[in-house]
Amino acid sequence: MKRNYNILVLLLLLAFASCSFTTKTFDDPDKDKLLIQVITYVLERGHFDPKAMDDNFSEQVYLDYLDQIDPLKQYFYKSDIEEFSKYKTELDDQLKAYDISFFNLTHERLIKRIEEAKVIYKTILDEPFDYAKNETYDADYENIGYVKNKKELTDRWRQRLKYSNLSNYDELMVEQENLEKINARADSLNTDRVVKKSMAEIEKESREATLKTIDIYYNDYIDDLDRDDWFVMYINAIAQEFDPHTTYFAPQDKEAFNQDMAGKLEGIGARLQKRNDNTKILELISGGPAWRGKELEVGDVIMKVRQEYEKDAITITGMRIDDAIKLIKGPKGTNVFLTVKKVDGTTKVIKITRDIVEIEETHAKSAFVKKDGKNFGIINLPKFYADFEDYQKLNAANDVKNEIIRLKEQGMEGLVLDLRNNGGGSLQTVVEMAGLFIEDGPIVQVRSTEHPKEVLNDTDKSIVWDGPLVILVNEFSASASEIMAAAMQDYKRAIIIGSKQTYGKGTVQSFYDLNNMVRNNQEGDLGALKVTRQKYYRINGGSVQLEGVKSDVVVPDRFSYIDIGEKDQRNPLSWDEIDAADYKLWEGYFDYDTTIKMSNERMKDNEQLKLIADNAQWVRARMDEKTYPLNYEDYKAKLDANETESKTFDKIGEYQTNLTYESLPYEQKLFVQDTVLKDKRQRWHESLSKDVYVEEALHVLQDLKTSYNIKKMATVKD
Repeated sequence: MKRNYNILVLLLLLAFASCSFTTKTFDDPDKDKLLIQVITYVLERGHFDPKAMDDNFSEQVYLDYLDQIDPLKQYFYKSDIEEFSKYKTELDDQLKAYDISFFNLTHERLIKRIEEAKVIYKTILDEPFDYAKNETYDADYENIGYVKNKKELTDRWRQRLKYSNLSNYDELMVEQENLEKINARADSLNTDRVVKKSMAEIEKESREATLKTIDIYYNDYIDDLDRDDWFVMYINAIAQEFDPHTTYFAPQDKEAFNQDMAGKLEGIGARLQKRNDNTKILELISGGPAWRGKELEVGDVIMKVRQEYEKDAITITGMRIDDAIKLIKGPKGTNVFLTVKKVDGTTKVIKITRDIVEIEETHAKSAFVKKDGKNFGIINLPKFYADFEDYQKLNAANDVKNEIIRLKEQGMEGLVLDLRNNGGGSLQTVVEMAGLFIEDGPIVQVRSTEHPKEVLNDTDKSIVWDGPLVILVNEFSASASEIMAAAMQDYKRAIIIGSKQTYGKGTVQSFYDLNNMVRNNQEGDLGALKVTRQKYYRINGGSVQLEGVKSDVVVPDRFSYIDIGEKDQRNPLSWDEIDAADYKLWEGYFDYDTTIKMSNERMKDNEQLKLIADNAQWVRARMDEKTYPLNYEDYKAKLDANETESKTFDKIGEYQTNLTYESLPYEQKLFVQDTVLKDKRQRWHESLSKDVYVEEALHVLQDLKTSYNIKKMATVKD
């Protein structure tokens, strides 16, 4: 079963608006039932593709909700599930009757089972583990069944706790190995030796650390969840059955969401996503603490979190992502220690000093570079940002326009627009930005269920840049990024270099304050609902939904074999197409077809890309592993093997071009007073000099530049 990953950065457009439906009088005084009533009303009338609330819908909600509240199958017995199963096809009827008896039953049983689990894990951790025993831990939670009795449940807990404890045990064993070296040196210097711990002491200390971690998790987080928190999970099991981006926000979550969209990210400067029972790094915010530290990477899994004032780390595997975020976030200036499983399979403890990341850190930035006597520019755009309260004051289109003008003043002969990891943003902004590169014409088509399609056009006939253009994308380029890349590809205005396809999110969401739906609400804040209201389409009529934008030049990256796109989410809307808009191809003299062919030939023989592709396959193989040894010698051997294998890919980070990037003159003047900005730009330039994808983009710009006069002469001669 595929899971939903709530990734807020992939929004194409957020319309903070009152609902377009007629406000209805809801008369149920019970807040839970009122919430069900309001949400089903909005979903049935407001969703782009409303689903029939029938038995099939009921069964999926049933399965998804149980998966949310007991993902590791560590609480419920098979008998519990058999009792719950009578509701499997009745939830649609309950929703229509605003009946929440299924939730009440499962919630009461869950609380009871959690209390029983506390006794189980304490009992298990009170006894030593036998690390010489040959056994394995099965982490394939989706395919294992529920236990039949307490004995089976206890053994499931024992195996999971033993596996979790192995990392603590191994850390202590490594410490002892280091003490051996210290004592050997002490012997040579005839100084006092350090007293080593016995194996029994090491084993006991590791269990005590695990027990403390789990106690903190239950006492500080699980026990703090009240009935409303669990009810939100039930609501979202219903909402996300419509599509992965339709989500309910409880009042406190609504406030956090608004703060995020306002542009302030407090903490380590990273966006996280839930993947099975793991918390993964989805994005590093440019200029943020994690980005500055250079150690955390997209795709890393955070396993444990330790505060600077605490001795022991808390395991967050299996923890709700909201709870994990609470642990990771903290006041500016404080330190947090993350135990991370790297994408290459190795484990590392990373110290990050928390800070506040302002939206300015996600703005467009540019650099210029000389290559073979020619001047080229690169603009990096992390998101299609805009200030909706004062659009003219702040939007990405204006900023990119200004950067292009400044680059032209430096004699730019070709431009790279880097949209890698750009998760989207403002629809208006991307339409205006696309217009910087064409005279005028359609950019994107938008369709909703109750209205005919709308074609959004660039109406400004001015062109800011008419020279060679390359757009870089990857699997994390989504929504507005896909509109931009698709439009330039359809006009044959730019060459797209990147992953096999972009993320594939072709939907538009609106954000509804549910309090506006109820007259004379006496039940308090009802929260908000983000609802998929529209789909957008390329000007050629095709949708990017699921399929994304396919690159003209496909290059492998470390995420090539990881399931991260829209097609890998639960319940995505389907791909379809509509009539093409009326548009004309770009009337330039660049030979795109020959240039693409030349680039593909270069990439085919590129040793760096071959190594990256091998690494991507190796990472995928590690991710697919579901069975782990509980024998310490086997566990250690596996760790060592992964460490050794991962070193074969160290050369990826050693790659270096002979290119030097520089900031524009206006920024260089700012460096005199702003040394932090200077450091950020130097870091960026350093990464560009090691970037094989940017290097190839510059090759393509050279080829396009060369093809211009040749094709123009041939056209004139004809």
